Amino acid sequence: MKVWSFVVALVFLARTGYALDLPQMQRMALDNRKVVQRYMVNLEKSEKESVKARGGYLPSVDVSYTTNSLNRTNLLTGQAKENSVVYGAVSLNLFAGFRDKYNIKSADLLQQVEARRLQGIRQDIQLNVALRYLDVYQRQANLQVTEDAYTTLKKLYADGENRLEVGLIDSNELLKIKVDLDNADITLKRAEADLEKGVQLLGNEVDAPITLDELQFAEFKKIPAFGDPGQSETRMLADRSELRALRGLAEAGLAQVEIAKSDYYPRVDLVGSYTKYDDKYLNGAGNVGSMGENLQAQVVVSMNLFNGRITESNVGKATLEARGLRYDLQEMENTMKTTLKNFYIDYKVSLDNIRVAQENIEHAKENLRITQLKYKEGLQRESDLLDAVTNLSRARYNYVTVISSAFLDYFQITRMVEGFAGE
Repeated sequence: MKVWSFVVALVFLARTGYALDLPQMQRMALDNRKVVQRYMVNLEKSEKESVKARGGYLPSVDVSYTTNSLNRTNLLTGQAKENSVVYGAVSLNLFAGFRDKYNIKSADLLQQVEARRLQGIRQDIQLNVALRYLDVYQRQANLQVTEDAYTTLKKLYADGENRLEVGLIDSNELLKIKVDLDNADITLKRAEADLEKGVQLLGNEVDAPITLDELQFAEFKKIPAFGDPGQSETRMLADRSELRALRGLAEAGLAQVEIAKSDYYPRVDLVGSYTKYDDKYLNGAGNVGSMGENLQAQVVVSMNLFNGRITESNVGKATLEARGLRYDLQEMENTMKTTLKNFYIDYKVSLDNIRVAQENIEHAKENLRITQLKYKEGLQRESDLLDAVTNLSRARYNYVTVISSAFLDYFQITRMVEGFAGE
């Protein structure tokens, strides 16, 4: 017996060890979902663009080897019938109208934007997992209500059969109970199927197989609470990833305006080059020697005076894009503030309805108890008893609904303020 008790305890511990809570499933989803990996790739690409933008401050090194074959020696230029040229140059841009400076700024801002987008998709995934988890909880709770109603009706039907045998009721009254019992049986089977589908959808959201036995629903045993709506709005405006990403895009838009304006400025390049000419295909094998070598240092200043108003058009387009992004930001902020306020309104209503739903269940229980007593004394009809059973089921369904609504609003508010764990 001691050995058997020990084995049972081990089995119990093993099963509870596989219990999953919401944070665990959210971490699993973040690790498994390929959409997160896709956004990470986008972030890595933006890092490469940032490195590319910094290349404007570094020198450019070019080399070339050219062989020429003429039909005869050119007496005017001194080029032999067979000749080759080795060329190497190092060039460095000294000034390009601040283009490189704003290219780097824009690239860094866009890299931050991709980081915010990654953060946003991580928050969205965690919200979706929470909502799927809540959906499974609601389906299981509804199944429990359905099972209780079915059990109650089954007992009433068994009692009705006994009462029919002794002549207290007729067969028509028993049929009324049988109809409701059959309907409860159909509803029960549908609820079982809905629960199974809900678990499958949760597993798909997590991208891992999940069973109902692994879910404990401990998170739903305590009603959630949130603080002041004003503080939540302040936090949302400061931390919401979509807003931060759009702010980054707006700043990058201003940098793009400066990049477009750089075409109005002159460009200054420092170039050092080396050229070696030889009268053979293989450079260095001829008789030219050092006479064919040439070292040259240049400072090149260039400026476009007119390009068909392309620069003016590019500056105007970049300016309008930056302005449009600021309008988008204002619209998003206003929309999110309104959405957050509405979530708080729904949240408060859900909390108020929880108390009412609890009281409604107690009243429905008492009504069913009294109706059953009167039914046994012959003072109530079967229809009254069935109505009492239906009212209790409806009260329990309402309670499940308001509890689910409260957690739905809670999860939505958490997402609005970027409140899910970042990792």
